[in-house]
Amino acid sequence: MDVNGVGWIAAIVVGGVAGWLAEIVMKGNMGLLMNVVLGIVGAVVLNAILQALNIGSFGVGWLAYLITGFIGACILIFVGRMVRQ
Repeated sequence: MDVNGVGWIAAIVVGGVAGWLAEIVMKGNMGLLMNVVLGIVGAVVLNAILQALNIGSFGVGWLAYLITGFIGACILIFVGRMVRQ
């Protein structure tokens, strides 16, 4: 089974890297598990947004998953901060 052209283990690893990069850019303070969750959920959320806007995706493969996960995780961190305030 693939997730955006990436296997499940690779999705966890790449999602963790994407969440970690988003944490650095957005100056967050989260743990490893939350980074993985943010990266994976961020990729899913951004893909859904892009499909709803009929834009498409960044492609297939681990690099596309990393970019999508990073941008999606940044969006989730931003929305989370807006909700908390």
